[in-house]
Amino acid sequence: MQPKTTQDVENLLRMCYASAAIATALELGLFWQLAKKPLKVKEISQNFNIPYNRCQYWLLLLTELGLLKQEGGRYIPSSITNNAILEAYSPETWSFIAQETRETYPVINNLPLTISHPKSVWEAQGLNLPNYIIKMKENPKRAERFTRMLYELHKPLADKLAEILDITNVSRLMDLGGGSGVVSLAFLKRYANLNAVVVDIENICRVGREIANETPMATRISYHAANFMQDDLPSGFDLILECDVGIYQKELFRKLWSSLNEGGRLVIISNTNEQGAWITHTESNPSLFWFLNAFLSSLEVPNFKFSSIDEVKSLLIQVGFQKVQTQIHEDGIVFIQATKLL
Repeated sequence: MQPKTTQDVENLLRMCYASAAIATALELGLFWQLAKKPLKVKEISQNFNIPYNRCQYWLLLLTELGLLKQEGGRYIPSSITNNAILEAYSPETWSFIAQETRETYPVINNLPLTISHPKSVWEAQGLNLPNYIIKMKENPKRAERFTRMLYELHKPLADKLAEILDITNVSRLMDLGGGSGVVSLAFLKRYANLNAVVVDIENICRVGREIANETPMATRISYHAANFMQDDLPSGFDLILECDVGIYQKELFRKLWSSLNEGGRLVIISNTNEQGAWITHTESNPSLFWFLNAFLSSLEVPNFKFSSIDEVKSLLIQVGFQKVQTQIHEDGIVFIQATKLL
């Protein structure tokens, strides 16, 4: 939303409450409950143990936002909610997305007082930034929710990558930071002679193994628990995929070079149409959500910036990779491929 009037600016300031109202509905499962059975305000108030008037205004706000409608005094999901929410992802996935968003809210409360802080704004406010690695290590249940969420979110992208990227002569693949193994599973389904190793945190690998066991490809995929920035990595791979991991450092690229067989390829993938894209290129047209992600990242790292294609390619060449090439797919997916030649 780009404000054009004074009223637009005032309304935009209050949109944080609209966001919170939507996130609450997602996290509590309101839309799914109403999809099963339309309910009156009093019934919703009782079901969620919310004071009546507060519940009523919550429902009226969601209605004004176009996510609910009333029929016969009862609330039901709108067609927008049916298409964009209920038919898109599972309630578990939406709930986790809403929770992760909520966990970043505290830092904005005193932002005018701390935005000039030369280091982390979180630190300036005495807050702890939600740390992905720590949370996954310490909380197996969260790791399970996170892994299954990303499996659902990334399934369409994984299927698309398996169609676009030709790996006909590859027999052994490393999926770096591959989580559930969703990308590997898509390639395994397409290439019968392929075997894959997913490298990720132990709790993530455990859930990935459970997901893989539900597929016909279970015997051709394994999970290697490691912090790939700190621990040694397995070797002997024809191809390494780094898909939307977002870590482009010499130290990591050297380790990946060592893990490849001679003639093996490293393929870095970034979907620039996604909010969490980590590579920029001159042909991209960032969305509002891209700018939001960049701004939030800068609150932790003041000089944060996304890597450019040229910067990533330069690092790859510096550690010894050759035939470094770039392909930008029409869907906005960036492929950077590099080969290990002795």
